[in-house]
Amino acid sequence: MVTTIVTTKGQIVIPSRIRRKLNIKRGTRLSIEENGDQIILQPLTEDYFEKMAGILNTKGKGVRALLEERAKEKEREDKKWSRS
Repeated sequence: MVTTIVTTKGQIVIPSRIRRKLNIKRGTRLSIEENGDQIILQPLTEDYFEKMAGILNTKGKGVRALLEERAKEKEREDKKWSRS
């Protein structure tokens, strides 16, 4: 079991071993789900969207659109951080 501490701002650190395993990098979005007394964090990576592609039977069109939008958003974020 791995533990972490919640800061006064409600932030946590995901241990590097887990980040590497799940390909979580700076800017990766996470979905947060409450399930009874549990909190489930799901990284919304390209792998996640590819797995979800078959569920809607749209042949991945929606997933491609989401990935394209995320790529554009990441470019904007990277430009913002590079100016800082």
